[in-house]
This record gives sequence, C-alpha cells and structure tokens, in this order.
Amino acid sequence: MVELLVVIAIIVILAALLFPVFARAKSSAKKTHCISNLKQIGQAILMYNTEHEEVFPHAVDPVDKARPQIWDSEPEFQARIPSMPTIMDALDRYIKSREMWKCPGDDGSDVLDSHPFIEFKSAPSMFRTYGSSYFFRTEIGFRSLTQMNFELPAQINVLFDASGHWHGDIGRLRTGDDFGTWQFKLNKFRYNTLYGDMHVKNVSYGQLQSAWALDLGSSGSLEGSLAP
Repeated sequence: MVELLVVIAIIVILAALLFPVFARAKSSAKKTHCISNLKQIGQAILMYNTEHEEVFPHAVDPVDKARPQIWDSEPEFQARIPSMPTIMDALDRYIKSREMWKCPGDDGSDVLDSHPFIEFKSAPSMFRTYGSSYFFRTEIGFRSLTQMNFELPAQINVLFDASGHWHGDIGRLRTGDDFGTWQFKLNKFRYNTLYGDMHVKNVSYGQLQSAWALDLGSSGSLEGSLAP
C-alpha cells in the first residue's frame, strides 16, 4: 500500500510538472497556425492588389458591419459601410478555404479590446459568429491606399487578431471589468499581426496601439483612431 501511494504521489508530481509544458506547447502550436493563416491572407491581399491597380480592398470587417458606431467621428466613412463587402468576401477568390479566417485560439469575445465599453459577444468563437477571427484596419480600404502610400509599411497594421486574450495568459475582457482590471488584462494580451509589408509578428497590446498611432502616409490618417 505504501509503495502504491508513493507511485501515485510521483505520478501526481510529474503531471503537475508536465501539464504546464503541454499547455504551452499547445498554445504555441495555435499561435503558429494563426500566423500561417495571416501570412496566406497577406499573399491573397497582394494578389488582389495586383489585379486592382495595387489598391487594397475597399472592404470592411465584421465589427464595422456589426458596430458601425465605432466610426461616429467619421460619418463619410460610416455611411459607406452598408454597401461595402467584408474583407472575407473581397478576398474570397484568392483564398482556398474560409477556414483560413479562423484562428485556432479563437474562443470568442465579450467586448471589443479597443472599445471595452462596446459589447461584442461571440460564441463559441468569433469565426463562427462573424466569419473571421481577424480585424482589418478599415481606413486603409476607406482611403483606397496602396503599399506605396505607407511611409513605414513594416510598421502599419493591416490585419490582426480580434482579441488578444486568445494568445495571452489571462482571461478575456468582460463587460463588468473596472478600469484597473481592463488595463491589467490588456498588458497581458498578445496579437498576431499582419503588417503593410506582409510580414507577420506576435505583438503586445501596446505595440499594436503604436501601429495604430502611425500616420498611414501621403493620403493622411485618422488621428488617434483605435477602431478595429
């Protein structure tokens, strides 16, 4: 009996040691798959641009359709949203499967990371609810920009994870979170992000916001806009 208890104790200890390792490996695999998706979507964007005089898709993402109020400060852009295709539809002929828009870590959302006061519920995943796990920097489409417009293409966010908790080590933002909890969680979030030169990088919330703050180039920018 004593020997059996010793064996059980050893198994428990080993399980406690190995479980975090397996969890990190699983999380890393999801992140890698997600990065691969974004790289392939980036190639689809380049093919689209080539056939459209190098102009990025005049398209919106799911949050623009579902929550157009995020564009209240830009009524001219906002008025276009109902007649614009989603980025998924615009790129459909260049992508083999709609599953490419699914991040394996996507387990849904309660609010928008950049607008935590705006409810944005999706279950069991954002992909299943809205057709994409990724958000598009829509002002690129609104302004009919090309890569040549970007002064710093390697630093301009084009497409990115819709929620940072999918690759962070803390839970999602919730409607009841106070400001301190919101800030604490955001500091833990990570986002796989496709940039204007079509490279993909996993970045923090602060790094993603730094990309948002950059001027898009000669066609101008929306100062201070953090809208997905």
